[in-house]
Amino acid sequence: MFSNLRADIRQARKINVGPNWASQYIKILLQPTTIAVVVYRFGRSIRRCPIPILRHALYIISAFVRYFVEIVTGIIISPGADIGPGFVVHTAFGVFVGPTKIGTNCVVQHGVVLSYGVRSVGDNVFFGPGAKVIGNAKIGSNVVVMANSVVITDVPDNMTVAGVPVRIRLPRGTTLKFRERSERGNGYEEKIAKKLVSKD
Repeated sequence: MFSNLRADIRQARKINVGPNWASQYIKILLQPTTIAVVVYRFGRSIRRCPIPILRHALYIISAFVRYFVEIVTGIIISPGADIGPGFVVHTAFGVFVGPTKIGTNCVVQHGVVLSYGVRSVGDNVFFGPGAKVIGNAKIGSNVVVMANSVVITDVPDNMTVAGVPVRIRLPRGTTLKFRERSERGNGYEEKIAKKLVSKD
């Protein structure tokens, strides 16, 4: 439990808060998203308790705490979900993670649904706001699911997918090129065209 939780918080520090000391060590622990992940990790660890009476008592306590946190944060993570280290809920509310297997360093934003029946999610997967995975789908590793996309079929490794349902499939990294291009501002195409003309 504690090794996974340390990895979760370490990853959340990179994504959820700023670089200053107060954000890294105080704000991160008070965020609703962090609390929801801690409660999930606690619920999973109870299963390994070797003493039956203590295990059942902890189950009851965990259930009440989990339901309260679900109401307050709007984040529902099934105790049956097998989630690897580095799991981050970026923004609260409207998040549902069903009983599926998730790899390391998965990031979900608000409105994300991983429904019942999802076979597995690989490592280093990012779910944008409102993304949905429905049915017997399998998500590979190094995948970006764009905002408000609906996945109903398998997604291979190293892909960026978008659409309702998902039809646009781009090699992972293309979105970063789009971002770099937008950050350079207007006139980027003209500058490239001038360089090509000058070479001729």
